[in-house]
Amino acid sequence: MPKRQLNRRQAWRIKKVQEERAQRAARRDLTAENQLLDGDLGPEQEGLVIAHYGAQLAIEPASHDGEYIGLPAKRCHIRANLGSLVTGDRVIWCDREPMGVVVARLDRSSELCRPDPYGDLKTVAANIDYVIIVVAPYPQPHANLIDRYLVAAETQQIQPIILLNKIDRLDEHNRLDINTLVAPYETLGYKVLRASAKSAQSLSEVSGFLVNKTCVFVGQSGVGKSSLINSLLPGVNTRVGDLSESTQKGTHTTTTAYLFHFPQGGQLIDSPGIREFGLWHMSRDQLLNGFVEFRSLIGHCRFRDCKHDQEPGCAIQKALNTGEITQARMASFLHILNTLDKSE
Repeated sequence: MPKRQLNRRQAWRIKKVQEERAQRAARRDLTAENQLLDGDLGPEQEGLVIAHYGAQLAIEPASHDGEYIGLPAKRCHIRANLGSLVTGDRVIWCDREPMGVVVARLDRSSELCRPDPYGDLKTVAANIDYVIIVVAPYPQPHANLIDRYLVAAETQQIQPIILLNKIDRLDEHNRLDINTLVAPYETLGYKVLRASAKSAQSLSEVSGFLVNKTCVFVGQSGVGKSSLINSLLPGVNTRVGDLSESTQKGTHTTTTAYLFHFPQGGQLIDSPGIREFGLWHMSRDQLLNGFVEFRSLIGHCRFRDCKHDQEPGCAIQKALNTGEITQARMASFLHILNTLDKSE
């Protein structure tokens, strides 16, 4: 997907809106800074960002043991010059009424990023152990979309997991196609979980796998992320959207990333539905490394600038011909590579 091209008027309007937002944020930051200098805030303590609401954050305080167990969250302003804060960040904050102030961000162990429509890389969640790629029989999953998520996770060194949801909707018409779609990923060593909101056993298996881990759910709208969360975490009651009758695509029901706690331990971040995961910000080398079966072949082509399409002496094409690389994965790679070429 090439970068979005903006005309002069659209670019001017976007710049103006961004400037106005920056001015409003600066005024809020100045208020918080003055409160800090006046000693009007409580003692510093650790906290966890569980949601982001514009210029404000919902911060969950740590327990006396330093754990996060779902204590009531506090709305907070953000101190100036902290940079972007996202759901999953661990922070230092000061309590006061009616709103607290976040004064520092602790180091991240990982972060999940995606490019926005203007080509800028944006962090959407932090300190993640697993990226759970949720697919379902409907809307129909496509290998290229799954591969985009896998490449994004691999290049950011976050372990991806594929979760086939709504397995109760598998039947004689789609079972073979779905099994054919996910089988190559299991062969590559990716964990594939299977679940249905109607199957307590499958939900138990999923929740058991996620214990004491921090996960983020990603996937097309309509694959059942919110329904799955409602089933895994009774009482959460996230909004669920129906599939369009005409397109069998979902409608967006999650508008901000939100962090939930599992009763057994561990955390789950629900992110807004993403129908496409742009990778145009990546280099060719990053893309190659994002396909795990390509890694051992990198640097073994005859030509250093090999495009891995029809060049003689291409190690990746040789692996394709011997069956070490599947046609579907190769097609995904070349399709994504073509989008990188168009954006350069």
